[in-house]
Amino acid sequence: MNELLAIQRELKAPKGRFNKFGGFNYRSCEDICEAAKPILAKHDAILTLTDDLILLGEWVFLKSTATLKVGGETHISCGFARLDREKKGMDSAQLTGSASSYARKYALNGLFLIDDERDPDAQEPPAPQTLPAGYGTRPAAPPSRPSTAPQVPLPPPPPPRGKR
Repeated sequence: MNELLAIQRELKAPKGRFNKFGGFNYRSCEDICEAAKPILAKHDAILTLTDDLILLGEWVFLKSTATLKVGGETHISCGFARLDREKKGMDSAQLTGSASSYARKYALNGLFLIDDERDPDAQEPPAPQTLPAGYGTRPAAPPSRPSTAPQVPLPPPPPPRGKR
């Protein structure tokens, strides 16, 4: 376990790529693997990545498994991606490869404790707004009227578990 912790501490995989369309930096599966190779060699560790297809209802998912063997121990992490049936401009091999890269990246993120702190899939909360004084306050509630409905007593609560 100490070897895994050392690898996790040493591994730095910066977000060295830029997505022009989305306007964000990111790292790819390949970036993580390239950053990991010298550290894995230093710790005499072996990393393998495998993919499996899973059918759930009508959806096909690609399950990627990252397996790290180091110091007599095996550590496993999985990532998933749903396979699109079609995407404009991509053939079936490209669709599968894209899903594989995505799932492998997240399997590696889990194994090496890499946090995608600014996830492009996440919706960031809107920035807080300063409102004019008194804006958004509620007017005083009107006086309540006594209810004419018959009052029905509530049943007693159940006894705590384990005590009867």
